[in-house]
Amino acid sequence: MKDKIKFLDVAAINRRFITTFDEELKNVVRSGRVLLGTQTQRFEEEFADFCHADYCVGVANGLDALWLTLLSKKMLAAWEDGDEILVPEHTFIATVQAVVRAGLTPVLAPVSETDYLLDVSRLSDLISSRTRAIIPVHLYGRMANMQAISSIAQEYNLFVLEDAAQAHGAQYLGFSAGDRVWQGAAAFSFYPGKNLGALGDGGAVVTSDARLAQCIRQLANYGSSEKYHHELLGVNSRLDELQAAFLRHKLRELTQDNNKRRIIARRYLTELFNPYITLPYSTMDIEQKMQSVFHIFPIFTKHRTKLQNYLKDNGIETLVHYPIPIHKQKCLSMLWTDENTYPVAELLSAEELSLPISPVLSDNHVTTVINTLNSFEV
Repeated sequence: MKDKIKFLDVAAINRRFITTFDEELKNVVRSGRVLLGTQTQRFEEEFADFCHADYCVGVANGLDALWLTLLSKKMLAAWEDGDEILVPEHTFIATVQAVVRAGLTPVLAPVSETDYLLDVSRLSDLISSRTRAIIPVHLYGRMANMQAISSIAQEYNLFVLEDAAQAHGAQYLGFSAGDRVWQGAAAFSFYPGKNLGALGDGGAVVTSDARLAQCIRQLANYGSSEKYHHELLGVNSRLDELQAAFLRHKLRELTQDNNKRRIIARRYLTELFNPYITLPYSTMDIEQKMQSVFHIFPIFTKHRTKLQNYLKDNGIETLVHYPIPIHKQKCLSMLWTDENTYPVAELLSAEELSLPISPVLSDNHVTTVINTLNSFEV
């Protein structure tokens, strides 16, 4: 019987750290401090340094990282309810939910048909007198064109909030997601399946804006900067000590883990040749794309259901990211009507299929995935 190849073997990824995790669990229990302690402080310092930013604020999850940043910026810059935020038409729903929860209006911006990221050539056309920010999403682990986005933001005095939930360690022109050079903020998720994943939920914001970092930290702690003194109407959104301790150890291996993903991605890009499959990048520009951390390796096909079933029958698990486009999500139906069409988002939602990729995926399993895909016929 063939080995089953999981889309992502989270258990195997975490087993590499089990001895260390056991020791950290004991340390946290013995300390009696499970929130707002030294482990969280040290992780925030180490992750800020990893991203080349001045500050990191740990929060409960990636959605809160986006939402609390927007809410803080709204307060500090005196944005008004309903002000507009540009977001890509193709992204996970959390990007748009964060905007709506902050009392702001998401404006869907086109993504490129070649890299599935914000089409910077069309951004300026969407900017109005009420536009306040751009949220580039570093989808699938590849950073958006931050140089062009930053230039546009400076020209129109807009805030840039990177949705870096899939881009821990990714780079653009040698600068990291969240790097101080981008002069904004970046929101990260530590959901267990991420390249840097906790053993539960977790998230963080990195920025080099001291006032913004302080406001996010205050809002995330019941609006309090001093115990029992609540200046702001805040929430409870904190990264706990145990998750911070786990993440510190995994952060030390993140660069190596990302490099393993790049090795697998290079094999997919150079060895897959099935005419019924479209690869995310051409073989001509592979090396340029290796700054991606390949959180997801997407392929595209007009025969997705048949291909997914074929792979399943051969013991290979795949996922779809994301089958329902943002503008067709029921919870956001008040924002868009049937007249709103986003053809690239709809095409990607209909044809995308994500292949297994992770630091624990064996060479033999990669070979099996490639051979099985190349054997697929319609």
